[in-house]
Amino acid sequence: MTLRPLAAALAAAGLALGTFAAPMSANAQSPSPVQAAPVPADGTLLSVSAQAEASRVPDVATLSAGVVTQAADANAALRANAEQMTRLMRAVRAAGIAERDVQTSGLNVHPQYRHSDNEAPTITGYQASNTVSLKVRDVAKLGDVLDALVASGANQVNGPSFEIDQPEAVYDEARRKALDLAQKRAAMYAESLGLRVRRIVSISEGGGFVRPMPQMRMVAMAADAVASPVSPGESTLSASLDVVFELGR
Repeated sequence: MTLRPLAAALAAAGLALGTFAAPMSANAQSPSPVQAAPVPADGTLLSVSAQAEASRVPDVATLSAGVVTQAADANAALRANAEQMTRLMRAVRAAGIAERDVQTSGLNVHPQYRHSDNEAPTITGYQASNTVSLKVRDVAKLGDVLDALVASGANQVNGPSFEIDQPEAVYDEARRKALDLAQKRAAMYAESLGLRVRRIVSISEGGGFVRPMPQMRMVAMAADAVASPVSPGESTLSASLDVVFELGR
């Protein structure tokens, strides 16, 4: 009895199975992730962190203004507040502030209490407040805007804070400075090691930030108050980079 016919049949079956199995395996396989170019055996990786700043005179000021009124009952306090707030909004429009730059940020009515020893608090009246956030796009007119707000009845004013309306170009300047600083540091390390900078392997950017600026605050101002001159100074933006270099001979 010979086994050759049986072996031939098994071989044929295996070949047939292999013919169908290969495409199934290929279809189920997920694509390989993209990997960074390998570093040559004679190369050295250097990671450098660098931060730089760029400054501009701010061209936008933001502030909030509002009215606080008190009365014996909530409706009276709210009506008085609405009347004063209407005058305030007229002054805002007369100052040339666009509707898109005015936003209500707070409207509240709450009771006022009198506290006595060994007695429950008693309501003595109600206080209503209404506040709007304003964006002044002509910083040179900011002093006039503040005068107009107070003259129209605003007794709560907070701000201003200054910012750059289109900051991306300033961030780009800071990024270029940070990259230049990173390259100079890499060159220094390479020279110290007797090597040279071959290439940049990767660049990652950290969060940029604005250096805090002092804010002016005016609360419960009298109608005849004189606004102080406003100086916007400079706004400083920062960029931070992590750069990986390949060093070699």
